[in-house]
Amino acid sequence: MRRPKGIKTKKSVAKRFKITATGKAIRFPAGRRHLAQSKNAKRLRRLGKAQVVDKTDLYRITQSLPFSHRG
Repeated sequence: MRRPKGIKTKKSVAKRFKITATGKAIRFPAGRRHLAQSKNAKRLRRLGKAQVVDKTDLYRITQSLPFSHRG
């Protein structure tokens, strides 16, 4: 079977980032998966919330997501 031509989405990036309607990228911070007993409750609450990706990294993310309708 022949592979289709064209650009592809980087699936690892698609799983980690979401593009908002205004073109910003949203990510979830690292450090919540394990060893949570040694982290205080305030820190764990903060790690559970999504954060906006810095604008200096936005170009590389949007280039990896060609079908996000932004970039």
